[in-house]
Amino acid sequence: MQHFDLMVIGSGSGLEVSSEAAGLRLSVAIIEEGPFGGTCLNRGCIPSKMLIHCADVMDTIKTAHIFGIKATVQGIDWQAIIARAVNEVDADARAIEEGNRQADNITVFKGRGRFTGAKTLEVNGEEISAETVLIAAGTRPMVPDIPGLEDVPYITSDEALRLPEQPRRLAILGGGYIAAEMAHFFGALGTEVTLIHRGRQLLRAEDDDVARRFTEVYQRKINILLNTRISRAESRGHEIVLEVSSEGSTGEVIADGLLVATGRVPNTDLLNVAATEVEIDERGFVKTDEFLETNVPGIWALGDIVGKYLLKHSANLEAAYAGNNIFNPDSKFAVDYNAMPHAIFASPQVAGVGLTEREAIEQGIDFAVASYDYLDTAYGSSIEDRDGFVKVLAERHSGEILGAHIIGTDASILIQEVVNAMRAGLNVRSITQSIYVHPALPEVVQRAFGELEL
Repeated sequence: MQHFDLMVIGSGSGLEVSSEAAGLRLSVAIIEEGPFGGTCLNRGCIPSKMLIHCADVMDTIKTAHIFGIKATVQGIDWQAIIARAVNEVDADARAIEEGNRQADNITVFKGRGRFTGAKTLEVNGEEISAETVLIAAGTRPMVPDIPGLEDVPYITSDEALRLPEQPRRLAILGGGYIAAEMAHFFGALGTEVTLIHRGRQLLRAEDDDVARRFTEVYQRKINILLNTRISRAESRGHEIVLEVSSEGSTGEVIADGLLVATGRVPNTDLLNVAATEVEIDERGFVKTDEFLETNVPGIWALGDIVGKYLLKHSANLEAAYAGNNIFNPDSKFAVDYNAMPHAIFASPQVAGVGLTEREAIEQGIDFAVASYDYLDTAYGSSIEDRDGFVKVLAERHSGEILGAHIIGTDASILIQEVVNAMRAGLNVRSITQSIYVHPALPEVVQRAFGELEL
C-alpha cells in the first residue's frame, strides 16, 4: 500500500491545496476519475458560458430591428458552436492533468476511488492511504424517479453541452438556474423548447420579485408549463412522449429530446464515504466545521460536496482557507462566506447577493427596500431594457447593506460593486455618495440605493 502525506479526491478546486502541499515537499496523491479541472471546467460554468454567448449573439441579432438595423441570420453551424467550447475545454483539462503528472511530489491516480477505511482508498484495484485526506469530489446531476424514465434516452447538463446534433424539439424538466440557462441556449438558437416545472414560478431561490419578473419574461419567449409534473416518460420511435399533469388536467408533451435539470446530488455515495465514519447530512453532503474539517480528525472537505454553496468561486474561497487550516493548524481561520454572490447567465441575466426580502422578513430585521428600473436610466433606456430592475435592501437605521438582486442586462457585472461594498463592511452611503460615470448602466445600482428610506 502506498502512503502519502495528503490525498486529494477530485481535481477541481482541491488542486489549489494539492499544489500548496507539493510546494511544501509533502507527498500528494490526486484521485480523479474524469478529466482534470472539475465540474466547472468540463461540464459547468466554462463550456456553458461559451455556448450561452452564442445564444446572446443570436438575441442581439433578433432584436436589431429595435435599433433601426435590419439583420438576418443565414443559419447556424451547430457543430462549430459545440466544437469551439469542447476543444478549448478539453485542451485545458489535458494541460492541467499533464501539469500535475509532471509536478514534483504529486502522484496522479486516474480512476474512481472508493473509501475502504477512514484514510484508505481503493482505486483501480490498488489501495492507498494518507495522513490527511481532502474530499473535493463534487456533485452530479440528480435524476428524479419518474416511471419509464430509465428507458428513455434523456440527457443531463453533462451531455447537453456536447450534443453532436441540435434537437428540433427539446423538453426541459426543471425550473432552476441550469434549466433557465439551457432553455436560453437551445431556444435562442432555434430549438423549440418546452420547460416543465412543478413550481408556480421559475428560480424559486431568487428574490420573489426577481423570480416573478423572470418567469413573465420567459413565458413570452418559450413554452412553459408551470405547476406541472411528469407522471410517465416513454419512447415512441424517435420521439419522447411525456405524460404530464397539472391541477387535475392531463396531457402529453412530445419532443425529440429530454433534458433533466432538476438539481444536483453529492458524490459521497460513489466514494463510499460511509467507510470513513465522516458525518453527512440528510441530503448526503459532507458535514464540516467552520474550518472545513470533518468530525474525523485529518479528513477535510470543500466545494460542492460540502453543499454550502454550489459555486466555483465558493469552492475557490474554501480552497484558500483549507490550505491555510491544513498546513497551519495553530493559525486556523473560519471560512468567511459573507456576501457570497451568484449569477444566472440566462436572458435576462439574474444576479444576487445577501438576503432576499423574504429572508429579511423571516429574520425579523427592521429593513428598508427599494427598486429601480433600468428603463428609468439613460443607458437603460438607450439599450431598451424594459424588464430589468435592481432591488436592494438595507438595515433601516445603520444603513448596512443586506442584499441586492438584479435582473437585466449585465446583471452578473453590476452585482460586483455591491459585493465589494458588503465584503468591505461599507454601508449604503458608500454607493450613494460615490461618483458614477454618466450615462453608464451602473447608475441603476446607485439610484436603487438612493431610493431607500432609511
